[in-house]
Amino acid sequence: MDAFARGATLALFLKMSLPAVIDALRKLAGREAVLDRPEDLMLYEYDAGIRKSTPGVVVFPQNAHQVSEIMRVATSARIPVVARGAGTGLSGGAISQEGGIVVAFSRMNRILEVDVENQRAVVQPGVVNLQLSEHVSHLGLYFAPDPSSQKACTIGGNVAENSGGPHTLMHGVTVNHVTGVEVVMPNGDMVQFGGKAAESGGYDMTGFFVGSEGTVGIATAITVKLLRKPELTATLLGIFESIDDAARTVSAITAAGITPAALEMLDGWTLRTIEAFCHAGYPLDAGAVLLIELEGLREAVEEQAVAVNEVCLQQKAREVRRSKSEEERALLWKGRKLAFAALGRVSPSYYTQDGVVPRSQIPGVLQHIGEVAKKHDLVIGNIFHAGDGNLHPLILFDMRNAEQFQHVMAASRDILQYCIDVGGSITGEHGVGMEKRDLMPLLFTEEDLDVMMSLRDAFNGHEILNPQKLLPTPRMCREITGPSQNAVLAQEGL
Repeated sequence: MDAFARGATLALFLKMSLPAVIDALRKLAGREAVLDRPEDLMLYEYDAGIRKSTPGVVVFPQNAHQVSEIMRVATSARIPVVARGAGTGLSGGAISQEGGIVVAFSRMNRILEVDVENQRAVVQPGVVNLQLSEHVSHLGLYFAPDPSSQKACTIGGNVAENSGGPHTLMHGVTVNHVTGVEVVMPNGDMVQFGGKAAESGGYDMTGFFVGSEGTVGIATAITVKLLRKPELTATLLGIFESIDDAARTVSAITAAGITPAALEMLDGWTLRTIEAFCHAGYPLDAGAVLLIELEGLREAVEEQAVAVNEVCLQQKAREVRRSKSEEERALLWKGRKLAFAALGRVSPSYYTQDGVVPRSQIPGVLQHIGEVAKKHDLVIGNIFHAGDGNLHPLILFDMRNAEQFQHVMAASRDILQYCIDVGGSITGEHGVGMEKRDLMPLLFTEEDLDVMMSLRDAFNGHEILNPQKLLPTPRMCREITGPSQNAVLAQEGL
């Protein structure tokens, strides 16, 4: 009897206790591929957010068939399963319920195929984002989605959260670069959504799956687009005396008919903190900077660089610098990519928000964030994808201070409520997970959420996969959308 058949047999006769599940997982994946000691489980009780929950067991599958059999065991035992990449997520999406199973994909990290002619790659979910671009660089290709954690985050995690990154403005988020996924369903069945073709008939199951935060199925192979490297890339740094001037410049650039590949903003406090950490070349006396990247054909990029320079100066930029070498360009981006790490040096903890507003609302939301910081006596740094209005206010605090933590939660809700009020959203790329789950009724009606729940339940009716993530309970929907909204949010610690 092969391993696949043995796993199915085990699932049929499995007792419902966690020790029996752990024993079955060891027989499926190997003893060394299963962790259950408390000191090992502690490493998997958190992600890059602020919540913690200790799993009952962690298992490291090596192939899709093992994932399938793990799901058969878990479904038979009615024990929840959470798929986990590198744990760099910021919304609690990769955290297990107490006593659940974490399926960690660090051993499924192979690039299975590179199809140069069709500009596609097929990868396992544990492949680190940046490694794919490095693997195909000699072919003149790269993988466009580039989260700030791209040196560590995995493509499977990017698919689950529909991750973005600085270059989202031109190239879109992860869903725009995934054409197919091999998926293991909660009952262990393996299905294929999409493939190498740009379009397929029937429902767009690939598009539905990307961003479902592990609540529909587990991806075991992912087909992605590869892009040709641009002929020329130009990186400019717009330096402003005030954050308001920088914010107005964002809309002015797009109003001028220019679509940069990336358009990032850092406020003065944040850029000084970054500069002290990695010496990226940011001006210490600036009120804010815009990091602007243009790419494409040489003639077009040169014309756009001149136009961007003019727009920035018209909007009161005191200076616009253009990187003179690839080393200088890489250093500017190193500062942006290491921003979260830099803030970690000056505060015991920080809470990263992920609200989205229309570009025209950026000056207003920055003013609101400043008012929220004063109201709650908090330090809030601002660093975000300004081109598409995706904010990342970083709220500094000490987790050991319970009263301060409550202020952080209240400040976060104030910021996200403002984003909703001006036509935005509670997340642009970090996902909803458990941290924003109970705010969904502020954005969607009860009927909207019922439709989403019915879709999830069609695939994951017993909530074996990633329970209590993304969607609130029906009770929470009714209470938050009712007249006692503020009372409910206070009761839930939000």
